[in-house]
Amino acid sequence: MATIPMTNSQSTAGSGPQSQPPITNPAFRTFLSRLTSSIRQGFSQRRPWYELIDRTAMARPDNLTDAYSRIRKNFSYFKVNYITLLALVLAFSLLSHPFSLLVLLGLLAAWLFLYLFRPSDQPLVIFGRTFSDRETLGILVVLTVFIVFLTSIGSLLISAILIGVAIVCIHGAFRVPEDLFLDDQDPANSGFLSFLGNAASSAAIAAAPAVASRV
Repeated sequence: MATIPMTNSQSTAGSGPQSQPPITNPAFRTFLSRLTSSIRQGFSQRRPWYELIDRTAMARPDNLTDAYSRIRKNFSYFKVNYITLLALVLAFSLLSHPFSLLVLLGLLAAWLFLYLFRPSDQPLVIFGRTFSDRETLGILVVLTVFIVFLTSIGSLLISAILIGVAIVCIHGAFRVPEDLFLDDQDPANSGFLSFLGNAASSAAIAAAPAVASRV
Protein backbone atom coordinates (compact mmCIF):
# COMPACT_ATOMS: atom_id res chain seq x y z
CA MET A 1 0.00 0.00 0.00
CA ALA A 2 1.51 3.32 -1.09
CA THR A 3 1.89 6.15 1.37
CA ILE A 4 1.32 9.75 0.42
CA PRO A 5 4.03 12.04 1.82
CA MET A 6 2.77 15.09 3.65
CA THR A 7 3.80 18.45 2.20
CA ASN A 8 5.37 21.19 4.26
CA SER A 9 2.22 23.29 4.27
CA GLN A 10 0.08 20.35 5.40
CA SER A 11 2.34 19.55 8.34
CA THR A 12 2.36 23.19 9.38
CA ALA A 13 -1.40 23.43 9.17
CA GLY A 14 -1.85 20.37 11.32
CA SER A 15 0.49 21.52 14.04
CA GLY A 16 -1.65 24.49 15.08
CA PRO A 17 -0.80 28.22 15.23
CA GLN A 18 2.80 29.11 15.83
CA SER A 19 3.63 31.19 18.89
CA GLN A 20 4.65 34.74 18.13
CA PRO A 21 7.98 35.91 19.57
CA PRO A 22 7.34 38.67 22.15
CA ILE A 23 9.73 41.07 20.44
CA THR A 24 7.57 41.00 17.28
CA ASN A 25 4.44 41.81 19.28
CA PRO A 26 2.73 44.86 17.67
CA ALA A 27 2.03 46.35 21.13
CA PHE A 28 5.72 46.07 22.04
CA ARG A 29 6.77 47.72 18.79
CA THR A 30 4.27 50.52 19.38
CA PHE A 31 5.68 50.92 22.90
CA LEU A 32 9.23 51.25 21.56
CA SER A 33 8.15 53.61 18.79
CA ARG A 34 6.31 55.99 21.13
CA LEU A 35 9.04 55.91 23.75
CA THR A 36 11.75 56.60 21.17
CA SER A 37 9.73 59.40 19.59
CA SER A 38 9.08 61.03 22.97
CA ILE A 39 12.76 60.84 23.99
CA ARG A 40 13.86 62.22 20.62
CA GLN A 41 11.39 65.10 20.95
CA GLY A 42 12.60 65.80 24.49
CA PHE A 43 16.27 65.87 23.49
CA SER A 44 15.47 68.30 20.69
CA GLN A 45 14.64 70.82 23.46
CA ARG A 46 18.07 70.63 25.11
CA ARG A 47 20.15 73.78 25.42
CA PRO A 48 23.59 74.16 23.79
CA TRP A 49 26.22 72.47 25.94
CA TYR A 50 28.59 75.43 25.67
CA GLU A 51 26.07 77.47 27.66
CA LEU A 52 26.13 74.84 30.38
CA ILE A 53 29.93 74.87 30.73
CA ASP A 54 30.50 78.57 30.18
CA ARG A 55 33.19 79.36 32.77
CA THR A 56 32.65 83.11 32.48
CA ALA A 57 29.10 82.67 33.82
CA MET A 58 30.23 80.93 37.00
CA ALA A 59 30.17 82.84 40.28
CA ARG A 60 29.75 82.03 43.93
CA PRO A 61 26.21 82.71 45.23
CA ASP A 62 25.86 85.42 47.87
CA ASN A 63 23.72 83.31 50.20
CA LEU A 64 21.43 80.28 50.32
CA THR A 65 18.49 82.27 48.96
CA ASP A 66 20.53 83.34 45.95
CA ALA A 67 21.72 79.76 45.44
CA TYR A 68 18.17 78.42 45.58
CA SER A 69 16.97 81.06 43.12
CA ARG A 70 19.75 80.19 40.70
CA ILE A 71 19.04 76.47 40.97
CA ARG A 72 15.36 77.03 40.20
CA LYS A 73 16.09 79.17 37.14
CA ASN A 74 18.78 76.86 35.84
CA PHE A 75 16.53 73.83 36.36
CA SER A 76 13.91 75.52 34.21
CA TYR A 77 16.39 76.37 31.47
CA PHE A 78 18.73 73.36 31.45
CA LYS A 79 16.24 70.66 32.47
CA VAL A 80 16.94 68.33 29.53
CA ASN A 81 20.70 68.80 29.89
CA TYR A 82 20.47 68.04 33.60
CA ILE A 83 18.44 64.89 32.96
CA THR A 84 21.08 63.83 30.45
CA LEU A 85 23.81 64.34 33.07
CA LEU A 86 21.84 62.28 35.58
CA ALA A 87 21.40 59.51 33.01
CA LEU A 88 25.13 59.56 32.23
CA VAL A 89 26.06 59.28 35.91
CA LEU A 90 23.61 56.40 36.34
CA ALA A 91 24.87 54.68 33.18
CA PHE A 92 28.51 55.04 34.27
CA SER A 93 27.68 53.61 37.67
CA LEU A 94 25.91 50.59 36.14
CA LEU A 95 28.62 50.01 33.54
CA SER A 96 31.20 49.94 36.31
CA HIS A 97 29.12 47.17 37.94
CA PRO A 98 28.26 44.84 35.02
CA PHE A 99 26.55 42.22 37.19
CA SER A 100 24.06 44.80 38.52
CA LEU A 101 23.45 46.02 34.98
CA LEU A 102 22.72 42.49 33.75
CA VAL A 103 20.36 41.84 36.66
CA LEU A 104 18.40 45.04 35.98
CA LEU A 105 18.21 44.31 32.26
CA GLY A 106 16.97 40.82 33.06
CA LEU A 107 14.34 42.22 35.43
CA LEU A 108 13.18 44.71 32.79
CA ALA A 109 13.00 41.97 30.16
CA ALA A 110 10.97 39.80 32.56
CA TRP A 111 8.41 42.57 33.06
CA LEU A 112 8.17 43.29 29.33
CA PHE A 113 8.07 39.78 27.91
CA LEU A 114 6.58 37.71 30.72
CA TYR A 115 3.76 40.07 31.69
CA LEU A 116 3.23 43.38 29.87
CA PHE A 117 3.58 42.23 26.26
CA ARG A 118 3.07 38.48 26.53
CA PRO A 119 0.04 37.47 24.42
CA SER A 120 -2.92 36.88 26.74
CA ASP A 121 -3.78 33.61 24.97
CA GLN A 122 -0.33 32.15 25.71
CA PRO A 123 -0.01 31.14 29.39
CA LEU A 124 3.35 31.27 31.10
CA VAL A 125 4.72 27.75 31.57
CA ILE A 126 7.94 27.19 33.56
CA PHE A 127 9.21 23.65 34.31
CA GLY A 128 5.87 22.20 33.29
CA ARG A 129 3.84 24.46 35.64
CA THR A 130 1.37 26.97 34.25
CA PHE A 131 1.25 30.36 35.99
CA SER A 132 -1.78 32.63 35.86
CA ASP A 133 -1.47 36.36 35.22
CA ARG A 134 -1.98 37.14 38.92
CA GLU A 135 0.70 34.68 39.94
CA THR A 136 3.09 36.11 37.33
CA LEU A 137 2.42 39.66 38.52
CA GLY A 138 2.92 38.69 42.16
CA ILE A 139 6.22 36.95 41.41
CA LEU A 140 7.50 39.92 39.42
CA VAL A 141 6.53 42.40 42.15
CA VAL A 142 8.23 40.34 44.88
CA LEU A 143 11.31 39.87 42.69
CA THR A 144 11.48 43.61 41.94
CA VAL A 145 11.19 44.58 45.62
CA PHE A 146 13.85 42.05 46.56
CA ILE A 147 16.32 43.18 43.86
CA VAL A 148 15.84 46.93 44.28
CA PHE A 149 15.49 47.21 48.06
CA LEU A 150 17.15 44.12 49.57
CA THR A 151 20.35 43.86 47.53
CA SER A 152 23.33 46.09 46.80
CA ILE A 153 21.73 47.09 43.50
CA GLY A 154 19.33 49.42 45.30
CA SER A 155 22.13 51.21 47.14
CA LEU A 156 24.05 51.47 43.85
CA LEU A 157 21.11 53.15 42.12
CA ILE A 158 20.42 55.50 45.04
CA SER A 159 24.07 56.54 45.37
CA ALA A 160 24.34 57.19 41.61
CA ILE A 161 21.18 59.31 41.65
CA LEU A 162 22.39 61.27 44.69
CA ILE A 163 25.74 61.94 43.01
CA GLY A 164 23.97 63.12 39.87
CA VAL A 165 21.62 65.37 41.85
CA ALA A 166 24.59 66.82 43.76
CA ILE A 167 26.39 67.65 40.48
CA VAL A 168 23.26 69.31 39.11
CA CYS A 169 22.65 71.33 42.30
CA ILE A 170 26.28 72.52 42.49
CA HIS A 171 26.22 73.62 38.87
CA GLY A 172 22.81 75.25 39.28
CA ALA A 173 23.97 77.18 42.35
CA PHE A 174 27.15 78.52 40.72
CA ARG A 175 25.81 79.16 37.20
CA VAL A 176 24.69 82.81 36.96
CA PRO A 177 21.35 82.75 35.10
CA GLU A 178 21.17 86.45 34.19
CA ASP A 179 22.31 85.81 30.61
CA LEU A 180 19.75 83.04 30.06
CA PHE A 181 16.62 83.93 28.10
CA LEU A 182 13.94 82.07 30.01
CA ASP A 183 10.64 81.62 28.23
CA ASP A 184 8.04 83.18 30.51
CA GLN A 185 5.28 81.67 28.39
CA ASP A 186 6.18 78.12 29.39
CA PRO A 187 3.35 76.39 31.28
CA ALA A 188 3.70 76.18 35.02
CA ASN A 189 4.02 72.42 34.97
CA SER A 190 7.05 72.40 32.66
CA GLY A 191 9.33 71.67 35.57
CA PHE A 192 12.39 69.53 35.94
CA LEU A 193 10.52 66.23 35.51
CA SER A 194 8.18 67.23 32.66
CA PHE A 195 10.43 65.65 30.05
CA LEU A 196 10.43 62.35 31.95
CA GLY A 197 6.68 62.67 32.49
CA ASN A 198 6.02 63.02 28.77
CA ALA A 199 8.16 59.98 27.97
CA ALA A 200 6.52 57.93 30.72
CA SER A 201 3.01 58.92 29.66
CA SER A 202 3.69 57.98 26.04
CA ALA A 203 5.06 54.62 27.14
CA ALA A 204 2.07 54.08 29.43
CA ILE A 205 -0.37 54.82 26.60
CA ALA A 206 1.37 52.26 24.40
CA ALA A 207 1.38 49.62 27.13
CA ALA A 208 -2.18 50.28 28.34
CA PRO A 209 -3.97 47.88 25.93
CA ALA A 210 -1.68 44.99 26.90
CA VAL A 211 -2.17 45.64 30.61
CA ALA A 212 -5.94 46.14 30.27
CA SER A 213 -6.31 42.74 28.63
CA ARG A 214 -5.01 41.10 31.81
CA VAL A 215 -7.29 42.91 34.26
